Amino acid sequence: MEECCNLGGLIFSSTSLSTLWLSDLHSLSKMGFNCHHLKEVSLDFSRQENDRTDLTTIVNGLGISLPKLQNIHIASVWLSHAVVLALTASNLRGLRMLSLILGSEITDASVAAIASSYSNLELLDLSGSSISNSGIGMICNVFPETLLKLLLALCPNITSSGIQFAAAQLPRLELMDCGMTICDPNLEISNEEGNDSDLQRTPNSKFHLIYQKLIIKHSRLKKLSLWGCSGLDALYLNCPQIVDLNINSCRNLHSERLQLQFPNLESVHASGCQDMMVKTIQNQACYNFLAVENHFPYKRLPDGSKRVRVPYLFSPQPCDEKKCSRARKRHCAVIST
Repeated sequence: MEECCNLGGLIFSSTSLSTLWLSDLHSLSKMGFNCHHLKEVSLDFSRQENDRTDLTTIVNGLGISLPKLQNIHIASVWLSHAVVLALTASNLRGLRMLSLILGSEITDASVAAIASSYSNLELLDLSGSSISNSGIGMICNVFPETLLKLLLALCPNITSSGIQFAAAQLPRLELMDCGMTICDPNLEISNEEGNDSDLQRTPNSKFHLIYQKLIIKHSRLKKLSLWGCSGLDALYLNCPQIVDLNINSCRNLHSERLQLQFPNLESVHASGCQDMMVKTIQNQACYNFLAVENHFPYKRLPDGSKRVRVPYLFSPQPCDEKKCSRARKRHCAVIST
């Protein structure tokens, strides 16, 4: 249900409802549930400053009314440590997915509360929060055997060291989004990434002034998103299962400091990168290359992921026989402007 901004209160009662998505919520005075089979709730609140919703009361009600809840997605600029404490105090031991985005007041202390309450999370999205590398360390200590998706876009206190640590300590990870974590304050991020209403710079943004390098070796990672990491100047990736890499607006990446080992790569999103970078990606991968305009829409899904919808309608081109004699035929689209 979209455009729920005029709803002052909501009461749901159902014996069969299992999934509920509500967007554009604003100033809710009451929310009640009598849905014992509800397993997934997505609450997307408006970004208006006059939103008077009491999120603490809302999340308290989730724990009391929805004992079988497994997936929670809440997007609100009013998410805070107090809201996290209210959520973790609820008896939701079966939680598998937790997405709390845009909460700049969510801190490492919030991560500690989450880690002590939920030990079986498969997806954790804290994009837009103020957690640091210490918070990542807590995540790695608690979820090494369960976490499949970690999304930490727009977390300005995270550095490349924290990202590398997460990749090294979370062996089951399949998706990682660290967009705009490593930023150059002298560069403006293109509107292609920045105009997503879910992904604006948070009030607590602290940019890392020194260019950083990122080295990741991972055997299961399938999707890696580093969009907007303009403070990144070197990237070394050895991830044989990756099929999708997003380095849009990584404007300071140098082609001589790029090394990719992706035998199964299908698409690279490189809008806003240097021309030489695009050529280097093509040459290193020895994949079929097609540069197309990156005008496909972005959408943050209720599970917290942010992926580019790209039609795979590209005609394959033959690889150089000397370089690709041992490789099977692959299709890789390098998407740039």
